[in-house]
Amino acid sequence: MPKHFDAIILGAGTAGLAALSEVRKHTDNFLIVNDGPYGTTCARVGCMPSKLLIEAANAYHRRGSFDTFGIRGASALSVDFPAVMQRVRAMRDDFVASTLALTDTLGKRSMAGRARLRGPDCVEVNGERLTARAIIIATGSHPFIPKPWQAFADRVLTTDTLFEQTHIGPRLGVVGLGPLGAELAQALARLGIEVSAFARKDMLAGLRDPDINAELRTALAADMPLHTGAQAQLEAVDGGIAITSGDTRVMVDQVLAAVGRRPNVQGLGLETLGVPLDEHGMPAFDPGSTQVGDLRVFIAGDVNGDRPLLHEAADEGHIAGMNALADEVRCYKRRTPLSIVFTDPEVAVVGASTAHLAPPSYVVGSASFAHQGRARAGQRNAGRIALYADGTDGKLLGAELCAPAGEHLAHLLGLAVSQGLRVQDLLAMPIYHPVLEEGLRTALRDASRKLRGPRASDLAHCAPMGSAALE
Repeated sequence: MPKHFDAIILGAGTAGLAALSEVRKHTDNFLIVNDGPYGTTCARVGCMPSKLLIEAANAYHRRGSFDTFGIRGASALSVDFPAVMQRVRAMRDDFVASTLALTDTLGKRSMAGRARLRGPDCVEVNGERLTARAIIIATGSHPFIPKPWQAFADRVLTTDTLFEQTHIGPRLGVVGLGPLGAELAQALARLGIEVSAFARKDMLAGLRDPDINAELRTALAADMPLHTGAQAQLEAVDGGIAITSGDTRVMVDQVLAAVGRRPNVQGLGLETLGVPLDEHGMPAFDPGSTQVGDLRVFIAGDVNGDRPLLHEAADEGHIAGMNALADEVRCYKRRTPLSIVFTDPEVAVVGASTAHLAPPSYVVGSASFAHQGRARAGQRNAGRIALYADGTDGKLLGAELCAPAGEHLAHLLGLAVSQGLRVQDLLAMPIYHPVLEEGLRTALRDASRKLRGPRASDLAHCAPMGSAALE
């Protein structure tokens, strides 16, 4: 094996594989190094197995509305939890296999082992020192377990261990109600596990809008008790774990720790790069180029802690791969921020949130789905959408929502924000009847009424007809 490479990629996750796809367009003299399981966090323990579990939970949960539709016999249905988890693992393994295929044919250009930087152009792998023109750091992240909790061993689960279980609970505490914690807590509760959920903050799943957060809290509270606003403490008791949060004390058999992830930088040798490190031991980098300082070192994906989402990790990997061998490092325009949480109703944040906007420069247009026609027809009439628009010209700045089919509404809004569309532009588009997008139109009309300046006389300002059947 050569000792010098055009590029060395540390990590074979989403960002690393995206970087690989760019690097190999220009050279065969590369090396990708991976420490730990191959197959990407998303496919093994993240996006895909969690969605498989959520699909099973929501399918079973639908039985609660069968009588309303005139369908009888729902009480005879039951959950075979080991079978649910067997399907999750089987499909998970199929997704993992498809990602493994991306590195299986690389031969000696792919190496398993722990890498340590020995400078901005040198990496030590399995005791061997290798040099490179460019180094891409894409080592990913791992679930965080507070040190005192580690004493509970396998009674404390993370996403790394959850999907290997054949039985859970019957009493489960979920600590942390960020995006992943909220998704998994609701799904496991809907599968019949006695879930108690805890969060230090009152705002859940990455939301900032209090009205949207209230909708999510209502939805989650229908499936399990919520305890928020205080730090959760764990204590060993006979036969289980006691969780104390404020004045609340709950006994559980297991705990799912969903209190965040940490970058995989332990022992990586970032201090050898010769650049300042922050209090977390991380170097500063340019999000548009992924470059660390003026070095030929690039940092992409979850390891940089900037935008820990798969599509963002893939973009960062592509940027790092393109810049690694380029004569001149370029900054690329990043996509409109978009995050989706697959609770029911689904949660999404698009573009700017209220935390990034200063009143009174913007207006808020909102709408409830409680009485929206199509949502009522499907027994999905819960949730709310809030739109943020420039108060003068109506340009859409962002949105938060907790709504049925929220993932699809979010993509439509993401396109609108990225294209600089105005509230008036969106109101001019055709919206069929009956569809959930009519709820979006109601929010747009609400925003339109609050805009400053004269109103044009066009279809964008048509008033609602006042009938749920027609809206």
